[in-house]
Amino acid sequence: MKNKKTILIIIGAVIVIGIIGSIFFYNHGISAVSSKDEEVIVKIEAGSNASQMLEALDQAGLVNSKLAGKLFLKFNHYDHLEANTYIFNKNMSLSKIFSIIEDPDIEYILQSKLTIKEGNTIPEVAQAFADILKTSKEDVIKQWRQEDYLKSLIKEYWFIDKSILNKDIMFPLEGYLYPETYFITSEEPNLKDMTKLALDMMDKKLTPFKETIKKMNWTPHQFLAFASVVERESGTDETDRPMIAGVFMNRINTGMKLQSDITVNYAWQRTGVTVSTAQTQIDSQYNTYRYAGLPIGPISTVPESTLKACANYTHHDYLYFFAMKDPNNPKKAKVVYTKNYDDHLKEVKKAKDAGLWLE
Repeated sequence: MKNKKTILIIIGAVIVIGIIGSIFFYNHGISAVSSKDEEVIVKIEAGSNASQMLEALDQAGLVNSKLAGKLFLKFNHYDHLEANTYIFNKNMSLSKIFSIIEDPDIEYILQSKLTIKEGNTIPEVAQAFADILKTSKEDVIKQWRQEDYLKSLIKEYWFIDKSILNKDIMFPLEGYLYPETYFITSEEPNLKDMTKLALDMMDKKLTPFKETIKKMNWTPHQFLAFASVVERESGTDETDRPMIAGVFMNRINTGMKLQSDITVNYAWQRTGVTVSTAQTQIDSQYNTYRYAGLPIGPISTVPESTLKACANYTHHDYLYFFAMKDPNNPKKAKVVYTKNYDDHLKEVKKAKDAGLWLE
């Protein structure tokens, strides 16, 4: 009798544990996949049923458990699920997501995408805005130059100061619009709201470096100017950026001019890397061959990786660098660093003689 009672207790305990475990499994399975704020685009095709929608959500990484998701759909009946391209978030539960699909709010429906590319200049960025706004890039730039608007931004954002009002600044918001893809939900987007998206993201990305910038005795404007030079000088290889930032920091600390070809090209508003001796004579405060210190302002957009590289630049003794073809892989570039100008010229000659010079 005692053994029978023990067995019943064990069976009962197993059942209770099983029920609790099943409840936990189900609740976890339909909960948000993350607590972080991370937007995800999901296209729900026309004619999709609830199960097919669940599959699309799972492929987008928004479902913890497909089994729990299937149970959720059995327990909940949705009469009307609408096809659309949605902007969901990884911090949304399955219940939240399906409630949006059942009764869509324009806030979650993708109307268009704005892509600001890394290392782009304001004319290029303005074109991306203009394409969505159905206007010209010249009109976008004109609005970005309005003094009252710029003053309102100075009041709103800690990292924007009166430097952008300097008459010698080519484009006041150069370097301030963070490079990213932004999802536009408004059916009638406007320039100010779209600009706010990019400035808010810069606020988010730059804030972690706030104290570091202070320790460098720079304003955010100066830091972004420095980072934009490093961004444009570094090409696509992120691993070289801390080293290149270190070279430019050494030049600043030793009183050398930065002598960045990229800044000369920016002054001429031209693309490319190489410049002629005559071009380096342009009288522009962006020209770091003619004027000592940093250029008067940023010269391109700057991604987080470059912000990090400049805030944590490599300490070394190099003052010169150039890129050449990698002897082991000519399709890739290799950066050569030297400590003085004579050695720099020797390394340049070696690269040219070996046919590894990058034009």
